[in-house]
Amino acid sequence: MVRVSSWGRLDSHEHDLVPFSDRNQAVRAVAGGRGLAQGNARSYGDVCLNPDGCLWRMTGLDRFIAFDPASGRLRCEAGVLLRDIQRMSVNHGWLLPVTPGTQMITVGGAIANDVHGKNHHVLGSFGDHVLGLRLARTDGRVIDCGPDREPAWFAATVGGMGLTGVIVEAELQLRKVAGPWLVTDTVPYRNLDEFFALADTSEAGWEQTVSWVDCLSGIGRGLFFRANLAEIPDRIAQSGRKPKRVPFVPPVSLVNGLSLRAFNEAYFRANTFKAGYAVAHFENYTYPLDNLHDWNRMYGPRGFYQYQSAVPRAVGRAAIQAMLAAIKASGQGSFLAVLKTFGDRASRGMMSFPQPGVTLALDFPNRGAQTAALFERLDAIVRDAGGRIYAAKDARMPRDLFESGYPRLAEFLQYRDPGISSAMSRRLIGS
Repeated sequence: MVRVSSWGRLDSHEHDLVPFSDRNQAVRAVAGGRGLAQGNARSYGDVCLNPDGCLWRMTGLDRFIAFDPASGRLRCEAGVLLRDIQRMSVNHGWLLPVTPGTQMITVGGAIANDVHGKNHHVLGSFGDHVLGLRLARTDGRVIDCGPDREPAWFAATVGGMGLTGVIVEAELQLRKVAGPWLVTDTVPYRNLDEFFALADTSEAGWEQTVSWVDCLSGIGRGLFFRANLAEIPDRIAQSGRKPKRVPFVPPVSLVNGLSLRAFNEAYFRANTFKAGYAVAHFENYTYPLDNLHDWNRMYGPRGFYQYQSAVPRAVGRAAIQAMLAAIKASGQGSFLAVLKTFGDRASRGMMSFPQPGVTLALDFPNRGAQTAALFERLDAIVRDAGGRIYAAKDARMPRDLFESGYPRLAEFLQYRDPGISSAMSRRLIGS
């Protein structure tokens, strides 16, 4: 048995860790087995954990099976990292259409959590660009599904938290690009009214839109970032700086009241000074934390939570203002506070997180009862707004909020693999 934790490092549990390195081996091992597929363990909470049970480690299934540089269609194993796809395909004029804020996740994990990025209003979420996948079930069945083949199985698996079976391989449609460069624009805003005005006016002309919000300011000030891919032929394409590493776990969290206020003030002022247009390599701009390995150690031995919610646009301003007020009143906060809007489009997955509206994501050091009390206040705001919490990042949402936030849960459970279980499924579904 091996002790395994998720990215939030809230705790660790013993697991029987079984690494896969061959697709056929994986299918045989899953048949008749009981366990849970785990990718690169970048989920913040317990969706990727199976305490005292078996974890099928998927990162050894990291091969490209077929790639057509003319059409941008890629078939690969489920353990391939998004980073490796990007670095291979950009040389042929292709990139993944949708990625989250890190490339260090597997294709299987991206599908199981239906990850989203900064361009949801244009390109939706990861599942919108999956052409097909192969699913191995513990009853021995192997199901090939996609939007037009076994569509119900596909809809259950996209965003299905790994509970419908083990994704062994997938076929993806990449998007054509002129190169690795982005034209970017940074716009400071003073309050939430200005944020929503920027979001509304930017969606037509900018593919990527996202903002950092100062969650300690009390007024919702922040920085709005927008970007478009562009052809810039005279630049040498370099993916950026040599990554650094947080070398150890400090005895206490480096993220505290003093450091947060100093960081937020300095970050807002520095980026206000640099506001305006610039050119950036897509890796440096889109995945800044990938250049700081093991950054999750900064939160100390007790780990951290990420709380990401989405609420409908009609009540979005009031709900976000109420959440920011609750955070300020609690004396807790986050320097990784991300505020953005989702487009008015439905997700392919029955249990996908994105919904039309606005989403706020924040990291919080684990302060025990103090943090739990703040989350209860945030839960009440999300519940009253008719919103939901992102399962990929959750470690503690109450069951009633999960059930109300995901109205297709009963339909999804018809496709559940009874041999697959996670700490999250036992907490929120009961098995």
